[in-house]
Amino acid sequence: MSGHLRNNVVVKFPGEAAERVARALLQGGPATTAELAASLGMTSAGMRRHLAALTDQGLVVSHDRAPYGPSPKRGRGRPSAVFSLTPAGRSACDQAYDDLAVTAIRFMSDAYGVEAVEAFAADRARRLAAGIPTPTGGATPEDVADALTLAGYAAAVEPLGGVAVQLCQHNCPVVDVAREFPALCEAETTELARVMGRHVTRLATLAHGDEVCTAVIAAEAPHSRTSPSTPPERTIGKVSA
Repeated sequence: MSGHLRNNVVVKFPGEAAERVARALLQGGPATTAELAASLGMTSAGMRRHLAALTDQGLVVSHDRAPYGPSPKRGRGRPSAVFSLTPAGRSACDQAYDDLAVTAIRFMSDAYGVEAVEAFAADRARRLAAGIPTPTGGATPEDVADALTLAGYAAAVEPLGGVAVQLCQHNCPVVDVAREFPALCEAETTELARVMGRHVTRLATLAHGDEVCTAVIAAEAPHSRTSPSTPPERTIGKVSA
């Protein structure tokens, strides 16, 4: 079995093929058995076996529909189940963080206060945003998704009618740190709003326990429009007109 060290416990995949399935879900987000089989060149029967094994180990969970985006159109017959990684499944996929990072930021917070953590989070977000092209008028959501994917966030953009798009991040390289220090999520969202020049409303985060990070991005810069009302505790990163 293939395994990865996580908090001194080796999380094992039930075979190399099952690990390929898990990594496909990490990179591409929730998918059906047929979609996974097609993308990995496996038979549907073989894919069902791997998904069952991953589900038995708590690494994958099935849903009646994807946990984000528009509802799929219903066809004839029973709708296909959609599979996604659990937090344990994401943790097993070689995420680029460890206990040392959490320990270091705890020390920073204790020794220098929350302001030091916020300053670190803001600097990290600026460095992340530096890889996003910013032409006149600001970066596009697609630019942001491409840059985030290169940074390990497995990001994609989903349309929400003509007024907004939804940015979905299937992975977070710093989810352990962000779970304890939400300033990292807040700083990222603020910086993404700045480089796009648009309102960004965070709806869900992996660090908060959700199955995917999602944010709604206004279809165009706000200019003089009235800002939409949003829940204050989950809404961050707004750009002023």
